[in-house]
Amino acid sequence: MASFALTSSLNHRFRPLSAGRPRLHTPKSVPFVKSVVKNSSNDSSKPLNNPQRRDHIQPITKKPSFLLPLPKRESIITASASAASAPAPPHQPWQGAAIQPLLASIATGVILWLIPAPSGVSRNAWQLLSIFLATIVGIITQPLPLGAVALMGLGACVLTKTLTFAAAFSAFGDPIPWLIALAFFFARGFIKTGLGNRIAYQFVSLFGSSSLGLGYSLVFSEALLAPAIPSVSARAGGIFLPLVKSLCVACGSNAGDGTENKLGSWLMLTCFQTSVISSSMFLTAMAANPLAANLTLNTINQTIGWMDWAKAAIVPGLVSLIVVPLLLYVIYPPQVKSSPDAPKLAREKLEKMGPMSKNEIIMAGTLLLTVGLWIFGGVLNVDAVTAAILGLSVLLITGVVTWKECLAEAVAWDTLTWFAALIAMAGYLNKYGLISWFSQTVVKFVGGLGLSWQLSFGILVLLYFYSHYFFASGAAHIGAMFTAFLSVASALGTPPYLGAIVLSFLSNLMGGITHYGIGSAPVFYGAGYVPLAKWWGYGFLISIVNLIIWLGVGGVWWKFIGLW
Repeated sequence: MASFALTSSLNHRFRPLSAGRPRLHTPKSVPFVKSVVKNSSNDSSKPLNNPQRRDHIQPITKKPSFLLPLPKRESIITASASAASAPAPPHQPWQGAAIQPLLASIATGVILWLIPAPSGVSRNAWQLLSIFLATIVGIITQPLPLGAVALMGLGACVLTKTLTFAAAFSAFGDPIPWLIALAFFFARGFIKTGLGNRIAYQFVSLFGSSSLGLGYSLVFSEALLAPAIPSVSARAGGIFLPLVKSLCVACGSNAGDGTENKLGSWLMLTCFQTSVISSSMFLTAMAANPLAANLTLNTINQTIGWMDWAKAAIVPGLVSLIVVPLLLYVIYPPQVKSSPDAPKLAREKLEKMGPMSKNEIIMAGTLLLTVGLWIFGGVLNVDAVTAAILGLSVLLITGVVTWKECLAEAVAWDTLTWFAALIAMAGYLNKYGLISWFSQTVVKFVGGLGLSWQLSFGILVLLYFYSHYFFASGAAHIGAMFTAFLSVASALGTPPYLGAIVLSFLSNLMGGITHYGIGSAPVFYGAGYVPLAKWWGYGFLISIVNLIIWLGVGGVWWKFIGLW
């Protein structure tokens, strides 16, 4: 094309002029000449006097530029100007880590590493604590994606010989992170088949005239399922997260496009914070609750039955389920508060969708199968993650969800990575004896203050509750600290049964303070609607509200039913 353009231009340039007045150069020829020069200059690798091209080009005389015909002089000037004004190549943005957050994370670990370990703490435990805290700072400040930060933390553990490779990556064999990842795959099936939208439109048609009404309908639906599904990861993540995401999308609130605050941010945070409340209301609502009941029996020789647990928790639990969504509605409100036309539009959407498709029916049947196994898994000896794998297998075999789509769920794999990393580090902090040292230190400190049992128990409660920042699992926290704190509380005069009940409830509520503290946290945070700083900030605020409700209203209720 360059050769053709050049030939055409030269033929045009040297075409004999007609007799009469010489034809003057007109402005219209300038763009054409510019293109000719541009095309010819791009072919600089082939000189104009190349023998292979002589049949196309006439010899060029070596004359000064000011003697050349006007078009050629102008073309030279244009070419020079073009070369001078050629834009510089665009500056490539930095693709690596955010430097300041990275330095803050590293500095945290290095400073703590250099501080001598306290008496009673092994050097290995102290080194692991420094890496763990550095990783937590990195997860908060996010110099890199969460999975990358957590992987670097595991790498530091292995590099410094603090953990072996097998120990550092041991939690990738833990069922909870995989159950969380599987919940994302189920969510993909909900959205892809349209079943999630169908259920979402049903909710909107019934309760969608206000965002608050919609939120409460989800909150109490989840609470009704809580006693039947003993895994908060399966219940909140596998069933309600896909539904919440579908509702958000149906209302035009999507993650990552600036519409998060229309509905999704408030609804995600509300459903997560109330999932820890519903988990605390029933003995069978969270997998670690029976562990707390078992440790109570071993420590104070008293049994917490299913009805005992529910009776003690029902009043403060219901108050929390009512107050928390309303409080979040005030301090973190959705932009869309009232939509009187939404129910009508939802019904129109349902009519347009028509009857359920084959894939929707398969998805609904798979969900019923999986939920059934979650409910009756204890009788059938099928655990929650096995039930979820079975359900996903059905979806893969029938083509409702493809493996390629599962691989494309980047958030699921990222969450699996960072959650498993935190579980591993937190677990080995306990194995290395740091948690037991911390418990004993707290016991000695509180016991030496000479306070009343109420104040002493209040201090113990706060320390037990907020030490959960160091845990990525409620079961791990209960196993590490429940017995020690219950023993100290009883020794300081707290009614033993009351102490056991309160610590059991708090073992669920404390999961709301971080995005890794309980099984439902990584799933809802991973949806991308709530920034990490707000997640932690509102988590801390709601924790204070829950403590006031459960220790205040709950304390009065427990006095009424004779627990103290």
